This record gives sequence, structure tokens and C-alpha cells, in this order.
Amino acid sequence: MMTLLARPKSIAARLSWMNALVSGIALLLAYVSFLAYNVVASRQSAIDNLTSEAQIIGANSVSAILFNDETVAQTTLAALSSSNDVTAAAIYAAPGTPFVQYVRNGSAPVQPQPMPAHAIRASWSNGIDVLVASRVLSEGNPVGVVYIQAHLRDVRQQAIRYAAITAGILLVCLGVAVLVGSVFRKLLSEPIVSLARTARLVSRYRDYSLRFEPGQSYDELASLTEAFNEMLAEIQRREAALEQARNELEHRVEERTAQLRAANRELESFSYTVAHDLRGPLEIISNICYLIQKQEAGTPSDTDDPMLDRLGASVAEMSNIIDDLLNLSRATSAGLHLKQLDLSAMASSILENLAAANPERDVNAVVQLGCQVNADKGLVRVVLQNLLRNAWKFTSQRESSRIEFGCIREGQQTVYYVRDNGAGFDQSMADRLFKPFQRLHTESEFAGTGIGLATVQRVIDRHEGRIWAEGEVGRGATFYFTLGSPKL
Repeated sequence: MMTLLARPKSIAARLSWMNALVSGIALLLAYVSFLAYNVVASRQSAIDNLTSEAQIIGANSVSAILFNDETVAQTTLAALSSSNDVTAAAIYAAPGTPFVQYVRNGSAPVQPQPMPAHAIRASWSNGIDVLVASRVLSEGNPVGVVYIQAHLRDVRQQAIRYAAITAGILLVCLGVAVLVGSVFRKLLSEPIVSLARTARLVSRYRDYSLRFEPGQSYDELASLTEAFNEMLAEIQRREAALEQARNELEHRVEERTAQLRAANRELESFSYTVAHDLRGPLEIISNICYLIQKQEAGTPSDTDDPMLDRLGASVAEMSNIIDDLLNLSRATSAGLHLKQLDLSAMASSILENLAAANPERDVNAVVQLGCQVNADKGLVRVVLQNLLRNAWKFTSQRESSRIEFGCIREGQQTVYYVRDNGAGFDQSMADRLFKPFQRLHTESEFAGTGIGLATVQRVIDRHEGRIWAEGEVGRGATFYFTLGSPKL
């Protein structure tokens, strides 16, 4: 085969071999790349799903661990029997001592691994055997660990099916490439052969003006040589034009780059001013207010001075506005770093933090599992934090509060939503929701800066998605959003 490639019998044969070789190598590399990506992505997705299940089981087992109720904990753990991959699971209330266990028939029990210090979640894997762990937290303090052991059969079977399908597609594409190459080989090779023959003759005779000796007939050669010379002249003209266009383009790019750098420097200067020049005086005012309150606390007085309380509240509100303005600026200027994210796990984490910060509230938080997206982690977290915090805030006056996060499929697009049963809003005023400093509720009803939803819309726009809301006064609101595939 190497001999045939090194010494082809004709240009047509060389083109055929080159077409088959290049097409085969390209398709093989694409096949290997897609197969490797599919295996890694499927395995990581399975690990993320197992970790989310461990978190949910841990959240549902807090009371059982605290009250030593093994029956409830065993019932919670038995829910894993619906998963074909899970072989064993266990809840440990103390290191080395299982509280309850679940073992599928014929499987080995969980072999726990020590978790890294201060880690909330961890995972270990050996091929398709995976062990995930999640700490069980009560008011921010660890009370146990949930372990889930799985044998990812579905991942292996999916990889085998994917390999077989893509191999078939590879062979079909290779056959089509060879067929198309053979069809157009003649059309492509004949001009190349004529051009090569003309070039050899021109090089041999060194006669670019076509002055042939008497008695020699080179009509065909003259025609081809003239066309060849014209082609060379045209190539030179086009190269000169391309060089000029390239120089102009580079100049324009340099000018545009300088403008963008100047704009970025102005934006950075603005951020620095907000973060330091404004925050510094606010901290001084806050400290003075604190010292005055502390002095008055040691002085007997019949009434407290409400002005100091109002001053402290105003300083805190101004600090929140500065933070929101910085988030709004970052949502517009920060670079995008896309990766596969588990929005369900992210929403659960945010709701857990809200519940820990407000232990006096009893909120029924429902998070749909399996909501995945390819997006920037930091910016998407800003979206979920703003939407879930708004839902938490506007349900604060409800005796029975409910907050939901989930996703639905509409055609080829996934729509994510955050729903609550809080104060709601007038649907006719929905166009004001995402404008900075536009609020539909007074400060006395619900505190806020009016920038959060504007920041959310900026982030959604950066991801080439859209956001909209539906609501009714006194009956809650639902915010829907989509995330596209932005070009980096």
C-alpha cells in the first residue's frame, strides 16, 4: 500500500488514494473523538445524577438520623431499588458505623471511603463501578453521610450501541466519499494533467512569448501556455489585492481591538470606583453609626433614636445596590466558560442555603431532577439565585409557602421555570419586570433594589436565550427561561 501511495501510476490514481486516505483519517478521528466524548459525558452525567440522589436522600433522612428512626431511613433508602445501576447504598450516622443499608440481591454491601475534610460531596470510580457520597446536614452541621454504590451497566451498553451506530455511519460516509471522488476524478485530473504538461514544456523551452521555430506546430501547446501565463498573471494580481486587503483588515482589527480595550478599561475603572471609592465611604458611615449606637446603648434613655436605625438601613440598602450594579456589569462584560451543568443540584443548593438563613420559615421546596444545560456556571448561578430568592421573598407573607424549580421540553428546546405561590403581579405590568429599578411592589411591602431581574435578563441574553413571566396578583408567579448555545 505504501508503494502504491509513493509511486502512483497517474495523477488520477494519486487523487483517488489521497481522497480515500484523507477521508478515512478524518472520519476515523471524528469517530474516536465522538466515542470518547460520549463515554466520558455519559459517565459524568451518571455520577452527577447519583450525587443528586444522594443529596435528596440525605435531605429526607435528617429527621430519621436525629431521632434514630431506622424504619423511616430504611424506607427512604429503599427508593433506590427503582434504579438498575444502584447495587448498594448506606446511611452512616457515625464514622465506621452504618445506620441503615440497602443491598441489591447478589451485590456486595457498600465499602465506605473517608471523605475529604470540609467536603460536602465526593465520588470514587473504578471503571464502570462508582461510589458517591454526600454529607447529611442539619442546620449546617454534618450528622451523617449517604453512600451510593453503582455499576454503570447502562453507560457501557450505551457506549457499545453508540460505537456500532457511528461505525456504520463511518463506513457509509467513507463509501460515499470514495464514490464521489471517483465520479469527479476525471473532471479534476484532466485539467491538472494538461497544466502539468504545459508547465514542463514552458520550463524546457523558456519561451513565454510563444516564439516557436519555423516548421514546428505547437497550436495546442501555445493555447495551453497562453492560458497558463494568463493564470499566473491573474494569480499575481489576486495575491497583490489579497495582500492589500489583508493589510487593511489587520489595520481595522487593530483599531477595533484598541477601542474594545479602551472600553474594557473604562468598565474596569467603573467597577473599581463602585467597589472602592463608593464602598469605602459607606463603610465609614456604617462604622460611625455603629459607634454612636454602642455609645447610646450605655446611656440610660427612655427612647431610642430612630434616625440611627434609618441611617444603618440606608447604608445597607446602598451597599446592596452597589453589589447588584456590579453583578449587572459582570453579566454584560464577563467572558463565557461553557460546561455541562446540573441545574437541579444547583437549585437544591441555593434553596438549602435560603432555608438555613431563615430557619423560622416553613417552605415546601420542590426541585425536579435531571435538569441539565450547557452554560456558564457562574452566570447561570446568578440567574437561579435571583429567581429563587425572589420566590423566597415574595412568599414570605404566606402561611403555606411553595417554591418549585423544574424544566419541560417544548419541541427541540428545554424551558426551565421557577414557580411560587406568593404575592404575584399584574400581568399587564410584566413588561416592566426586567427593566433596572422598575419595581411592581413598594419598599414597605417587599425590600429590594430593582436590579436583580435586569441582571437575569442580561445573562439570558448572553446565552442567546429568552425569559418571560406569568403571574396573577395574590396567586403567585412563574418565571420561564431558555438557554441557547452562544458563540464564544
